[in-house]
Amino acid sequence: QVVLQESGPGLVKPSQTLSLTCTVSGGSRTAEYYSFGWIRQPPGKGLEWMGAIIYDGSAYYSPSFRSRAYISGDTSENKFSLHLASVTAEDTAVYTCRFTLDPNGQDVLWGRGTQVTVSS
Repeated sequence: QVVLQESGPGLVKPSQTLSLTCTVSGGSRTAEYYSFGWIRQPPGKGLEWMGAIIYDGSAYYSPSFRSRAYISGDTSENKFSLHLASVTAEDTAVYTCRFTLDPNGQDVLWGRGTQVTVSS
């Protein structure tokens, strides 16, 4: 019933900032400890966890993305965003948002994923 949907440009030029928004809709679920996160999968590679924002507003990032990524959530708690600066062709990937409702990651809702290509 609860649906996550990514939105944003499918094509980004090198050196620009990749910006995506994940909208949560279609119902209501509550959790004491939750997080909103982003993962990606480049062509031919495995999943890469990028970072997440948790229930108290704290953000955590993979070391691979800490210098370039920023994750934020809005006040209504129905959407959150990813900003990845200074992109290169290596940032071409399918980007997916997810909503984790428990600390152990057992209760998770996934977005469909969106293809983002970095090219001039």
